[in-house]
Amino acid sequence: MQHWPVVRLWILAGAVLALLVGALVYLYLQLSAARVALVAAKAELSGSVEEVNKKAIDLSDALYLAEQQIAAIQSRVGGFEETVGNISGTVGTLEKLSKTDPELLQKYSKVFFLNEHYAPERLSQIEKAYTYDEDRIEKVLTSVLGPLEDMLNEAKDDGVEMYVKSSYRSFNEQSALKNAYSVTYGAGSANQFSADQGYSEHQLGTTVDLITTGLGGQLAGFEKTKAYQWLLDNAYKYGFVLSYPANNGYYIFEPWHWRYVGVKLATYLHNRNKNFYDLEQRQIDEYLVNIFD
Repeated sequence: MQHWPVVRLWILAGAVLALLVGALVYLYLQLSAARVALVAAKAELSGSVEEVNKKAIDLSDALYLAEQQIAAIQSRVGGFEETVGNISGTVGTLEKLSKTDPELLQKYSKVFFLNEHYAPERLSQIEKAYTYDEDRIEKVLTSVLGPLEDMLNEAKDDGVEMYVKSSYRSFNEQSALKNAYSVTYGAGSANQFSADQGYSEHQLGTTVDLITTGLGGQLAGFEKTKAYQWLLDNAYKYGFVLSYPANNGYYIFEPWHWRYVGVKLATYLHNRNKNFYDLEQRQIDEYLVNIFD
């Protein structure tokens, strides 16, 4: 009986140990289950991330494709607008050309011919304040009257007085003038400074002969005046050019003879030191649409 307490102690110890082992086993099983659950959760999460990434890539691709399609549509719309604009501009140009006399920029002077029936669409009388001979009626094409008066007014503001000595001449007037010159100077001499009827720029209504004070009413000597130098420096600003400079291939040097061709063409000729008759007719024709701009 003396050993009973010891046995009881060992039994108690064994029970406690069994409980501890059981608890450890339980905890181990719980930990294992938790690990399995964690692995499963990680696997599921990984799959979700991959799925999300895939969906994001798919969406990005779809967005890029949509942007490309939008850009293509915008390009087509822009191209359509440009086409419409070009068509509109072409129609506007054709409309302007249809209302502009194609003869106004032709190269006459022994090159092209105006028949006896040609006359400018509309002529306006030049005010007496701008003409040299107050008893003579001078006219120009209506669209040229404004630029002509502006040019003469500007010259006067600069201290240079100029007047129109001669302007529009009909076919018959040119014929009579040429005949008179031929009688006075002989046909050979007259051909050097006077055009035959139908070949005169004056018949267009866009050309004037200018004169200044101090010449006694004569054109000779005009090239030595301040007026001529002023015209060389400024006439292009108003659309006028010198038709027959020195050494031209048509007539004698006529520093007084100025033809309206429009500011754009006159400026082009001035800046390049070229003569109207130096250009090919096809090149000149490109400026017809802008002649009255």
